[in-house]
Amino acid sequence: MDSQGRGRADDIDPADQWVLNPHTGEYELRLTPSAPQPSVPGPRRSARKRTAADVTGADADGTGTADAPRGNRAAPAPPRDVPPQRRRRGAPEEPPPGRRGRRPEKKKSKGRKVLLWTGGTMAFLILGTASAGYFYLEHLNGNITAVSDDGASTGGFQKDKAINILLIGTDKRTGAGNESYGDAGSVGHADTTILLHVSKDRSNATALSIPRDLIVDVPDCPTEQEDGSTKVIPGTTGVRFNTSLGQDGRTPSCTVRTVTELTGVQPDNFMVADFNAVKTLTTAVGGVEVCLAKDIDDPDSHLKLSAGTHTIEGEQALAFVRTRHSVGFGGDLSRIGLQQQFLSALMRKLKSNDTLTSPSKMLKLAEAGTEALTVDSQLDSISKLKDLGLELGKLNVKNLTFTTVPVIDNPEETVKTTVVLNESTAPEVFNMIQNDVSFTEVKQQKKKEKAAVAARLKGTKADASEVRVRVLNGGAPSGSAQEELTWLQTEAGVTKSENGGNAEKDLAKTQLEYDPDQADQARRLADLLGLSGSAMKPGESVTNAQGLPTMTLTLGKDFKGAGVKLNATSNTSVDVDKSTADEVKCAE
Repeated sequence: MDSQGRGRADDIDPADQWVLNPHTGEYELRLTPSAPQPSVPGPRRSARKRTAADVTGADADGTGTADAPRGNRAAPAPPRDVPPQRRRRGAPEEPPPGRRGRRPEKKKSKGRKVLLWTGGTMAFLILGTASAGYFYLEHLNGNITAVSDDGASTGGFQKDKAINILLIGTDKRTGAGNESYGDAGSVGHADTTILLHVSKDRSNATALSIPRDLIVDVPDCPTEQEDGSTKVIPGTTGVRFNTSLGQDGRTPSCTVRTVTELTGVQPDNFMVADFNAVKTLTTAVGGVEVCLAKDIDDPDSHLKLSAGTHTIEGEQALAFVRTRHSVGFGGDLSRIGLQQQFLSALMRKLKSNDTLTSPSKMLKLAEAGTEALTVDSQLDSISKLKDLGLELGKLNVKNLTFTTVPVIDNPEETVKTTVVLNESTAPEVFNMIQNDVSFTEVKQQKKKEKAAVAARLKGTKADASEVRVRVLNGGAPSGSAQEELTWLQTEAGVTKSENGGNAEKDLAKTQLEYDPDQADQARRLADLLGLSGSAMKPGESVTNAQGLPTMTLTLGKDFKGAGVKLNATSNTSVDVDKSTADEVKCAE
């Protein structure tokens, strides 16, 4: 039996026995055990030990012609790089060499199928799927560096739950060529930190950037030492977030604990990348495309690019994510926006067919990713990374929202160098992640609500004299209800109005409740008072002193005085800067 027939079962296509060799870039025959083959008529020959020639289809002298059964040797065919396929039963015989017709189309190989198996969303998401060759797994496993999570995480992601991965980029200058960047002796602080939340149904995700200069409390951190013992590193209060890693011997598990205390979200896993990760991953995919709205020449980050679109990789990509003095306001928050733009571009490149269908790029990604990343002990193998990649690969990049923890300048500083939480908006952002609420869904829902709210103001308006309303005080200064009533009756012509006294509870914003049948009256009153659509609440009417259906106007804390239009805002949901990964933006 020749090399093509060996190990072939009836239901296996010979094309499926070829896999990619990452060292040569060529496809080679994979021999796997299979069911015994039926006997093939022909002269007997004595049994002999299998040699390399049996596997490769070559003679011992390496000429590339495998032995055929004696007495049944065909004329030698021209040398071929790939052995011909074995003919299936019932198929017509191939014409002799030199008189062949059109070669039948080859079935898509398993190697190709594996490459199309999943679409990664970042390099760390795709590592598990990049190992097309099963023989390559042990090598990749040996590349992985894993450290203990010290009990700070949930114990690892689960397929039937939402996923929270903490991504940490350090400023440690290890690696060739990195000593020239800034503080060459840095212990490796948490310079760039992103909490990636992926919804339970995998339909959407949020990448929440945490500013390195945010003032936080770092808790006590039990930390495994090199000798296996555990040491508790004391916590500190009122310090920069980036000191949660590296400072005083803190490991990534301490950053995990700090994030849990800050956001109320406990990460399932963490991944740490150094300078080399940016350089090697971007080179592996052949560069990523970024856009600049202006020229940048930053001697600190070594970035020099003209305005417009550029494809960057290696050192230039590292300089791009490090620059801050030449973009925005020149601070860390401006750099965060640039990094989010970069990650969006990298993800679009990883999801593109140009990457997913290129065996060489996939293998380079596997090599670069496993060498450049440090993971927690729950992700210490290609198999585990593959499982994570399969889960995260279900996500469509248009439903991945990048946003930043809402902050304000530190009020205790004269020279503003740090920031503190914006207590009016940050808790709502954290609450949305805790409750698996999608920022993209909220954005879409907000558009729908805005349209519905705006529609409340459209339509006919009743005459002021036909408007029936009672006025309540729900948080406005004492006497406001009577003052507003007087203005309505004497100045606005709303004579069918009355004072209803105090409301049962105070409201932040003035509100008008009405029966849908009173919509034309509500629109007239909204026009007189400067109410927005969101202040109009379709509901139920009440009965006035004459026994007629009447609307209810409750004056809230935003009441500005009798006859003063409110112009209340319709935006009642969380309002933070955000973008999605499918958007192409130019850094300013």
